[in-house]
Amino acid sequence: MADRKVLVDRLQSGKVRPWREHKLENLQYGDYLQMLHYKKAHRVKECGEVLRFVEDKNGHKKLAQTWFCHSRLCSLCNWRRSMKQSNQLTQILTEIVKQRKTGRFLFLTLTVKNTTGDLLKSELRQMGRAIAKIFQYKKVAKNLLGYVRSTEVTINHEADQPMYHHHMHVLLFMKSSYFTGTDNYISQAEWTRYWQRAMKLAYAPVVNVEAVKPNVKRQKNSLLASAQETAKYQVKSKDILTNNQEQDLQVIDDLEQALAGSRQISYGGLLKEIRKQLQLEDVENGDLINTDSGDQETDQVVREIVAKWDYQRKNGSVAKFENQTRPL
Repeated sequence: MADRKVLVDRLQSGKVRPWREHKLENLQYGDYLQMLHYKKAHRVKECGEVLRFVEDKNGHKKLAQTWFCHSRLCSLCNWRRSMKQSNQLTQILTEIVKQRKTGRFLFLTLTVKNTTGDLLKSELRQMGRAIAKIFQYKKVAKNLLGYVRSTEVTINHEADQPMYHHHMHVLLFMKSSYFTGTDNYISQAEWTRYWQRAMKLAYAPVVNVEAVKPNVKRQKNSLLASAQETAKYQVKSKDILTNNQEQDLQVIDDLEQALAGSRQISYGGLLKEIRKQLQLEDVENGDLINTDSGDQETDQVVREIVAKWDYQRKNGSVAKFENQTRPL
């Protein structure tokens, strides 16, 4: 008989992994897709429905098998994707610091004015073309060793219609000579002019650039903090699931159209080369079971746990997983 205990999947630090919260958001997103008549609604709602873990004698669990829908707005997939991107980027940055100790990191944030849903897709494409142009500008090109860039979209719900704040995070790896003299150094005002020129804007956009300290602490301006900012969710669930059904439906429909076929994160130069050296999997379309986290490692496996989502008790207070545990 099944042991009907609630699944508790803890990090080795003791923190509980939020499977239940993400599954509830996934189901709400799937319901909205169904209302919007998206064919993928059913498979989205099946995402992470059954989870198979292996567990060691210390109670540490590792996800061994499940099915993820890979939809761009799915809370479960975004959570796993963000973890994998962050862990991969940390591996790449650790290796690049070993190989090029003299390089310097910059964290660049590029923004434009908010836009409407019908223009969001074309605006995102324009941003992709614009950053490629900037990398070709003479002063940038002669100093740039590599980069990783990602896009993020946040939503302003206070306007008459949803407005989208789309912006780009870019972690740049520059030659050490970047900070020596005006021939190499690019001020924030210059970065702003470059972005305005590349985007063909009639106004001066908000651009922020900061030097990044190559340490592993989580404090502001650290390399790890910049990696996590670059690899975070493209769209947060709290922005698309607000309990304002009419507006949520509009936002989801807008984002489904705008993000289709796009990539959240991409690499160039030395970072791209090291990514290939490390033989890291493509996160966009790859496996979300293994997130490349050291915290997932287990000692000798002693049992298997199968957790199944209980649809009859899916409301916030009693929704839980049913567990079936058997020794190996």
